Amino acid sequence: MPENYDVSSGDDPNRKPTGDDPTGEADRPTSSGESAAASATSGESATSAADATRPSTPAPSTGASQDSPAERTTQISAEQLAAGTGTAAKTDSAASKDSEPDLAERETRPAMSTQPPAADGTQRIEPPEAEAERTQSIPKVPADEGHYASPTDFLGAPGFPGSATDRVEQPPADQTPTTQAVAGSFAQLPAEQTQYSGRQGPYSNQQAQFPTEQTQFPTVQTGFPEADAERTQNIPKVPAEPSPWATGFAGGIGGGFAEDPPEQTNAQRNRRGLIRGGIAAGIAVGLLTLLYVGDLVFSSGTVPRGTTVADVQVGGLTEAAAQRKLREELGPNLQEPVQLKAGDATATISPEQSGLTMDWPATIEQAGEQPLNPFTRIASLFTDREIYPVSHGDEQQVMAAVEQVKPKLERAASEGTIKFEGTKPVAVEPVTGRAVDVSVAADQVMADWAKGGPVQVPFNEQAVNTTSDGVHQALRNVAQPAVSGPVSVKGEGHDAALAPETIAAALRFEPDGKGGLRSHLDAPTLVGGLEPQLRDTMKPAKDAEIVLEGGGPVVRPSLDGRGVNWDKSFEKLDEVVKQKQNRTLQAVYEQQPPAFNTDHANGLGIREVISEFKTEGFETASGVNIKRTAEQVNGAVVKPGDTFSLNGHTGPRGTAQGYVESGIIEDGRPAKAVGGGISQFATTLYNASYFAGVKDVEHKEHSYYISRYPAGREATVFQNPDGSSVIDVKFKNTLASGVMITTEWTPSSITVKFWGTKQYDVGSKTGPRTAEKPPHEKVVPPGEPCSPSKGTGGFTVTDTRTLKDVKTGKVTTESPSKTVYNPQPIIHCGPPPAPR
Repeated sequence: MPENYDVSSGDDPNRKPTGDDPTGEADRPTSSGESAAASATSGESATSAADATRPSTPAPSTGASQDSPAERTTQISAEQLAAGTGTAAKTDSAASKDSEPDLAERETRPAMSTQPPAADGTQRIEPPEAEAERTQSIPKVPADEGHYASPTDFLGAPGFPGSATDRVEQPPADQTPTTQAVAGSFAQLPAEQTQYSGRQGPYSNQQAQFPTEQTQFPTVQTGFPEADAERTQNIPKVPAEPSPWATGFAGGIGGGFAEDPPEQTNAQRNRRGLIRGGIAAGIAVGLLTLLYVGDLVFSSGTVPRGTTVADVQVGGLTEAAAQRKLREELGPNLQEPVQLKAGDATATISPEQSGLTMDWPATIEQAGEQPLNPFTRIASLFTDREIYPVSHGDEQQVMAAVEQVKPKLERAASEGTIKFEGTKPVAVEPVTGRAVDVSVAADQVMADWAKGGPVQVPFNEQAVNTTSDGVHQALRNVAQPAVSGPVSVKGEGHDAALAPETIAAALRFEPDGKGGLRSHLDAPTLVGGLEPQLRDTMKPAKDAEIVLEGGGPVVRPSLDGRGVNWDKSFEKLDEVVKQKQNRTLQAVYEQQPPAFNTDHANGLGIREVISEFKTEGFETASGVNIKRTAEQVNGAVVKPGDTFSLNGHTGPRGTAQGYVESGIIEDGRPAKAVGGGISQFATTLYNASYFAGVKDVEHKEHSYYISRYPAGREATVFQNPDGSSVIDVKFKNTLASGVMITTEWTPSSITVKFWGTKQYDVGSKTGPRTAEKPPHEKVVPPGEPCSPSKGTGGFTVTDTRTLKDVKTGKVTTESPSKTVYNPQPIIHCGPPPAPR
C-alpha cells in the first residue's frame, strides 16, 4: 500500500520510502526468471518482506521545487515501468489472483508507515494512520471523462525512456549499481499496486489499472556503469502474451491514467468497414428484393406503369380498363374534323370521309407486359412512356381527302419586290414556297390524327433568290428617290414631263442574284406618257401601201419621218430618277424611215390575183359579223415566210369591235353568241389560201356537214371572250412573192382574193362519202333556248390537193386529208309532234 503523509509534517511527498531496496536486489530476476519480490505468496506479504530488508535512504534533493500531482504523474519513466516495477508487477499480478476477491478488504486496511532501518538493519514500522486521514491526504486526480491516456503520453516523463531525468551510468566492474531518487519520479511500487500487462516492449497495448488513490513516489535514478549491450540485457523481458490482468492499467497509478484503447491498423479498420458495409448491403438487397417481388405481384396483369396514350395515363390499369378510359377520353374528339397544318397554313379533313378509325386493343397491346428489369421498374416511378394510338384508314381515301385541301396547304414561292400604291413604294417581303407530297402527307395523317392537335404535314420548302435586306435597300436607294418628283424632258419646240405616277408604273424590279433587286424602266410605258406631250414636235414616217386602183394593185410610196429616238433618250434615265435634284432629261430627235417603204412594197411582186373563193347564203346577223371581219382583213399583206392568223389579225370580236350576236353550233346543236357566223368567212379564207398554194398551218372542219360549204374543205373558228384563240385558221406564205388579201362583201355573199405572183395551178379531189349515219331526233324542253333543225346525216370524206408549178410544170400531190362529220340531230323545240 502507498504511504500516506501529513501535509503539516513537512514530509516530502517525493521522498523514497525507507523500506525500499537501494540495491535493486528485489527487482533482479531469480534463477527461475522471476524477481525476488515475486517469491512472496501474496501481494501484501511480498511488499512487507521487501520493506523489511530495504534500508531507509533518503532521496537526494535535486534542488527543484516540488512538482504538482499531475507533473509527478507524467514523470514516470517507461523503462522504470518495464525494468524497475515490471518484475514486481508480474509477481504482484500473480499474487493478486488469489487475493483479488479481498480487494475491498485491502483498501480498508490501515496503511503502514515505514521508518529508516536501524543500525542492525531492522526496519521499524510505524503504526498506521487512521483510514480517514490516509484517504484525506491522498490528492485526488480529476477524472477526464471520455479521454484515454495512451502509454505514449508518458514518453519524456522523468523516469521513463527518453526522459531528461533518466540517467543510466555504467559503474565500474567492482562497484554495485546505486539507485538515487529524484523528486517527481516513481520509486519501486508495491507489488499489490503495480498491475500492468506483460506484452513485449516498454508499454502494453492494454492499460494498467491502479487503485484510484493517487500516489506520489520519488523518481529513481539508477546509475549502471555497464555497456549498452549489458544494460539492454538487464532489462527484464516482457511476455509476448498479455496477462489476464493486463487491462488493470486502465485506472492508472492512483487513478491518474485513463483507458487507452488498443491501436488498430488500416487493414483492421478496412476489414471492419467492409464487414459493416456488407451487412448494410445485404439488408438493403433484402429490402429491395421484397419491394421488387411485392411490386411484381401487385402490378401483375396491368398496363406497365407510366404508360400514356395521347397524354392519357393508362399505366397500372388492366387492359379492359385502359381501353375503356381511352374510349371515354379520346373517343369523342376523334369524331371532330382533323386539322392539317403545313407551316402557317391550315386545312381540315373529315375522319369519316377519310376512312380513319381507331384500334384500341392494338394501342394497348403496344405497351407490352410488365417489365422484369428492376431498374426499368424503378425508372417508371419517375418517368412516363408515350405510346402512339394505332389507327386504321384507307390510304386512297386519305390521299383523296388531302388532295382536296392541298391548295390550302401549299404556297407558291414569291420573290421579294417593290410595289407602288399610287406613288408610294412598298416593300414586298420574299416568301419561300411550300410544296406538299400527297402520299407523304397521307401517311402522316394516318400516324398522327388520333394524337390530338393539328397534324404537322411534311412539306418541301422552295427557296427564293431575294432577301428582306436586299428588298429594303432597293426601296431606299431606288424606289423612293424615283418617285420623289417629276422628270423634265426637253423636246424640240416645247418640253414634257415624266410624272411620278408614270415613273411608278414604268419601274420594274427583278432579283439580281445576290439577294437584292435590280431595277429598270419599261420603255413603252414611258413613251406612252411622253409621246402625247411631244407629238406636235414629231413627224411620223408613212409606210408604203398596196391598194387596188383601176382594177389592180398600186404601190403608194412611203414617207420618212422625224421623231424621238426613245432608246437614246432614256439611256441616262435610270440614273436621273435616283437623284432628288437635276432631274432633267434631253429628248433625242432623228430621222425615222418607214417600216414598209416603197422598195419593199414593189419587191413583193403583188401584181395579180392568184386565188379567190366565194360563199353565199347567210342570215342578216351573221352578215353583219362577216362584213366586220372582212373590213379588218381587207388589205392585209403577208410577206414571204410570214404566217397569217385570222384570230390574231382581228383580235377580240366583241360588241366593242362592232360584232353582234348570231348563230353558232354548241354541243352539236344550234345556239347563239356574239360574233356568230364568222365560220363562213373562215371557210372562204381557207379555200382562198388552199388554191393559192400556200401551206396550211391550222384549220378545223365543223362537227357536222353544212351544205353550202364543200365537203372536207371548210373551216370554223372560235375564241374566248378575252380574244384568246381556241380554234383558228392559219397559213404560211411559202410563195416567192408576197400575198395581199382583199375582201368583197355583199348582203348575200363574201369573196376573198389572194394577190401576188402566180406560182401554182392548184387542183382538189374530193373522195366519196363513206360510213354514212342517219340523224337522230332530239327534243329541247320548253323554256330552254332552241333553234329547230331538220338535221343531216353523218359521213366520212377525204380531200386531196395537187400543186402544179406554172414555170416547171412539176406536179405535187399532197396526202389526202380525212374529215368525219357527225349526224346533225333533228331538233324539236318543246314536246315532239304527235305520231301520224
